[in-house]
Amino acid sequence: MKLRNWQSECINSAISKYNFKKHFLTLATPGAGKTLMASVLAKKLHEQGLIDLVMCFSPSSVVSSDFSDSLVDQFGTHFDGTLGALGDSFTYQKLSSIGEKTWRLFEQYRVFVIFDEIHHCAGSSEYDANSWGSPIINRIQDKAAYTIALTGTPWRSDSLPIALSEYCKKSGQVICDYIYGLKQAILDDVCRVPQIVAIDNDKITVTKNDEKHNFISFLDVLSQNIISYSQIVKHQLVIEQVLYRAINKLNEIRGINTKAGGLVVASSIEHARTIKQIMKSLFNTEAIIVTSNEKKPNTIIKQFRKSHDKWLISVGMVSEGTNIPRLQVCCNLTNVKTEMYFRQILGRILRKTNERNQEAYMFIPAEPNLLEFTSRVAQDIPDGLSAVTIINMDEELQTEIVDVDGDEELTSNMDIVDDCGSIELKLLEQLKTDNDEQGFPAIGQGDLDENIRLIDIEGRFKHKQLKIEDIDMFQISTCTMNRLNSMNLINI
Repeated sequence: MKLRNWQSECINSAISKYNFKKHFLTLATPGAGKTLMASVLAKKLHEQGLIDLVMCFSPSSVVSSDFSDSLVDQFGTHFDGTLGALGDSFTYQKLSSIGEKTWRLFEQYRVFVIFDEIHHCAGSSEYDANSWGSPIINRIQDKAAYTIALTGTPWRSDSLPIALSEYCKKSGQVICDYIYGLKQAILDDVCRVPQIVAIDNDKITVTKNDEKHNFISFLDVLSQNIISYSQIVKHQLVIEQVLYRAINKLNEIRGINTKAGGLVVASSIEHARTIKQIMKSLFNTEAIIVTSNEKKPNTIIKQFRKSHDKWLISVGMVSEGTNIPRLQVCCNLTNVKTEMYFRQILGRILRKTNERNQEAYMFIPAEPNLLEFTSRVAQDIPDGLSAVTIINMDEELQTEIVDVDGDEELTSNMDIVDDCGSIELKLLEQLKTDNDEQGFPAIGQGDLDENIRLIDIEGRFKHKQLKIEDIDMFQISTCTMNRLNSMNLINI
């Protein structure tokens, strides 16, 4: 397979830097082809007589299997740790259970180690390492011949340092050895241009003890801390409205690309089942559910990758690194609101194929954090190509007040965000004219009200061109940096 320009550049840069350093960190946008690049790098190092074995670690069994397949393609031999293999591919979960016989290989052979999505592994030393970072620091860091760490989101929500990474002592920013961003990937025709559609509601009624409170947006109601975001993504009306638009868009794309697929990321297994039922009963659309509870989730994902099936509903199984290039539409209905997870989900629809239509659409509720993340994604897109649309539902959303449950989400209190640029919004108010042309009817409420009005916000983002080193979200927090410095753990 012919390498892309960035892949060749990254490989050459790594081999060159291995002359004076053994650890190499690559930041490349999701969908750019990090798996192939790392596999070819391994093959070149082996051909040059610099390594004997290859080990790969990744965050999920699906990605681990993909890496194994890629290494097999390059080397022409198996990578399963059995007799005669040139290495093995593991999940990070397996780090704690790897036997001493395997670790002794680092003493006897020159081992090249690939770390996919390294941001999952924290620690500059054993004192601040998480459960995945600790074995890397204690078992691999000093004993591997060379390593390459891959990531598309080089920061952590807890702001701890990423394992094997260097940070500038003055600024606290992560130092990447090679950077390939979304803007460049789009210009190189490697990645698709994502279009993000946010669904909002200006008629929200929350009732408690027969007393009604009215709100004009999700921002309005969430800022009052009256209901949780988890309630919004699980509300049937919200699910219906998001699905309606996503299903219509995928059907439109499949009129050109018959293989195009869609992904729904749900909050829980029960939530996934509800979504599947709504898709079937209201839209006569079938979907496949994949969760960790399935007997062979990897098989389900691989079968979907090769099939012509329309929709896959995932609970924590198809986020980062999972390679399903035919995905072109996704619905973000998870209750996790971290920027890292948002970008990982978006990355599933960015990988370009050879098909004629290369549109990519993400549909989300108009939650304020997600809209902020969307604005930053737009800064990574070439000028004139970015488009963000907010659509108000015509139906009133009614719910009851319940105790806020923390959204059952990953902690995001320590997320570091940047304040880059502003949004110039142009409001377009238009009457509903033709259902086939641009309409979004109220689901389950009979015929479309003739007076429905859609408010489209098409954003042109004003921003200065930023280098990756200038973005604060890639920093360790000041608090964490001070604590680590006081422990004399960072010496850069």
